[in-house]
Amino acid sequence: MKHRKEVTIYDIAKDLNVSPSTVSRALKGHHSIGPGMIEAVKKLAKDRGYRPNSIAASLRNNKTNTLGVMVSWINRTFISSLISGIEEVARPKGYNVVISQSHDSFKNEVINARTLYNSRIGGLVVSLAMETTCYDHFQQFIDKGIPLVFVDRVPESFDSDKVIIDNFAAGFQATQHLIDQGCLRIAHFAGAQHRNVYKQRMDGYLAALHKNGLEIDESLIIRGEVLSAEEGHEMTAHLLTLPNPPDAIFSPNDTSAVSAIQVAKRRGLHVPRDLAVIGFNNDPISLIIDPPLSTMDHPAVNLGKIAARQIFKQEENKDIITSETITLRTQLIIRESSMRKNL
Repeated sequence: MKHRKEVTIYDIAKDLNVSPSTVSRALKGHHSIGPGMIEAVKKLAKDRGYRPNSIAASLRNNKTNTLGVMVSWINRTFISSLISGIEEVARPKGYNVVISQSHDSFKNEVINARTLYNSRIGGLVVSLAMETTCYDHFQQFIDKGIPLVFVDRVPESFDSDKVIIDNFAAGFQATQHLIDQGCLRIAHFAGAQHRNVYKQRMDGYLAALHKNGLEIDESLIIRGEVLSAEEGHEMTAHLLTLPNPPDAIFSPNDTSAVSAIQVAKRRGLHVPRDLAVIGFNNDPISLIIDPPLSTMDHPAVNLGKIAARQIFKQEENKDIITSETITLRTQLIIRESSMRKNL
């Protein structure tokens, strides 16, 4: 099957007996071109199936109107909400959003960064992979003046804009809630401690125990990797076999918190009377589980919006060198899984 030749502005110019520059300006609705000519050019372009050559434009401008987004897993509710927030800001500005996922692999993240860089993206929003501890692959964007913003999972030692929540305060508040409900042996699922989100949530947990004069029992702090549903099951099962098991669990995500409830119920425990549970993120699954899961709300959409705004702020102020960290508040959402005082 023979393919039709791609229509160019030169073809349209020849059909209308005008210059290619006139066609180019008319397609952009330039004020120097009359309304009648603009209408005629756009109608013919549509009828003939003309497509702007964005690749050629990117070569001229050295960038595209494309915003790159690098995340861990797009099938996570938090991540999909984050992306929605980014798109909500980017699209009205004429930017397309291209998403790459690392699957929490450092190697994948490096490859994705190189691919997006070579695609001449106009900006990049990053939430780091779980494995990442080296950030050299982002220096190419800084060197080229490409706006770069880290969001949620951010590097501690890389000079760039960051958009985060106060994970320490959120971890403290979640743990304090359990203490206020009369819990004395509070376990914690500790995620990878080189990631800011998990380290700071654990620091908040430890600070709440210390403030309330509760013993820090290392046997109640279980180290996880990705805090998946499977890990949540394994960690909870281990905790419940201890000679002196916990009376509460603070999980830094909802996925493993839901697993904790499921394991406890299968073992004949009552949640929250025998085991109170609180999670983090306010994912939809927190309302589906029985009893509904108490959790810390994670403002994913707003994080995405602000990250995108920082990209355009950098784009509009290229002469300003700044590394701004924007911190959003979180909110404690109390549901049945932790409400022991109501029993």
